[in-house]
Amino acid sequence: MAEQQGSRRLQELDAAHHLHPFTDSQALHQKGTRVIERGEGVYLWDTDGHRILDGMAGLWCVNLGYGREELIEAADRQLRRLPYYNLFFQTTHPSATELAATLATLLPGDMQHLFFTGSGSECNDTVVRMVRHYWASQGQPERKVIISRHNAYHGSTLAGAALGGMKPMHAQGGLPLPDIVHIDQPYHFGEGQGRDPGEFGLERARQLEQKILELGPERVAAFIGEPIQGAGGVIIPPASYWPEIRRICKEYDILLVVDEVICGFGRTGHWFASEYYGLEPDLLCMAKGITSGYMPLGAVAVGRRVAEGLIGGGEFFHGFTYSGHPVACAVALANIEVMRRENIVGRVHDDIGPYLQRAWASLGDHPLVGETRGLGLVAALELVADQRDLRRFDSTVGAGLICREHCFEQGLVMRAVGDTMIISPPLVISHAEVDELITKARRALDLTHQTLIHN
Repeated sequence: MAEQQGSRRLQELDAAHHLHPFTDSQALHQKGTRVIERGEGVYLWDTDGHRILDGMAGLWCVNLGYGREELIEAADRQLRRLPYYNLFFQTTHPSATELAATLATLLPGDMQHLFFTGSGSECNDTVVRMVRHYWASQGQPERKVIISRHNAYHGSTLAGAALGGMKPMHAQGGLPLPDIVHIDQPYHFGEGQGRDPGEFGLERARQLEQKILELGPERVAAFIGEPIQGAGGVIIPPASYWPEIRRICKEYDILLVVDEVICGFGRTGHWFASEYYGLEPDLLCMAKGITSGYMPLGAVAVGRRVAEGLIGGGEFFHGFTYSGHPVACAVALANIEVMRRENIVGRVHDDIGPYLQRAWASLGDHPLVGETRGLGLVAALELVADQRDLRRFDSTVGAGLICREHCFEQGLVMRAVGDTMIISPPLVISHAEVDELITKARRALDLTHQTLIHN
């Protein structure tokens, strides 16, 4: 009874004072918020005492799970020694410097320089500034256009949302910004049914070349993309896609920006998904898993070519109060140390990743499932009204939201992107916990099927 009263009080305070991100506040207040009060390993507990398996690792970020003492102790030590100082005024501090050097040993290609931010959104705002400043430093200030993809997600700040290709976000606030344009995404299930995946991947990649020629190569500065589109629905491009994108960028001398905010730090079984796809980015964005979500931190890795242009281009008028926050950097260093010591990335590649993908694929026999897909510890399934012809539900049905609610009722966090259900569990999840996730997901699919039939 006391727990219920505590939950109600927090829900009332939340409704009275708190505006949530990506939320219809009126609908939320009618329903009431779910109040999460603690976490351990891959599990969360709400104020009503329910245990929930966190199939999304928070927001794709709690890679080492909840309650890791090494990360907590690293934050405590740094707070006691130097809780804050900035990186302005020709100054640095040990944790930022050591983290930059450590990241340089993990990154693909010739990426040896780091610019710290507070989040992935700030990384992508920084990318816009860096890309345009770089070309200006090369005597080509007219190269300002950045090409992205429809349904991409690059954050919710003004520049990040403009780079992203999500129509609901663009409808609020007059987006995208000038000189940011979009091409189609490599979403084979949703947009390429009946076509050979390889041919479809090439067609979507070659839209980049078409757009460059349409705009004029002398105006185009960069192409930005997530190796796997995360918030767009775990869209894994056909194998033909990224090699062609890389060829086009080289041919037209376009900077390649890879957004690894979700994919970075082991999610795909590699430190960075750029390794998996054989990419050599000019700039690479990271956040989320860099601290396992224990502290806010982001970083833009910069390849040699762009770094030399920035270094030789005079003062770069850009930065944040919390760029390279000492506590966040200390936690990131501890996070990387644990990942190395416990061979987390190797385990995702060789053991738990393949185990999860086999188990996830078993859901493909469910009558609601039109496709399962995944890589490492990220996966998606497509809800369909008819498995025979892969016909989708009408958007007014809200099949994905129905499934999401049944997941919560079963003690599982699984996210809905339209009628695509996605997971991204902590990298430390065990075989038994994967089995539990699959059992709960199947039960939620059964309940969703019953709900949709009765409606």
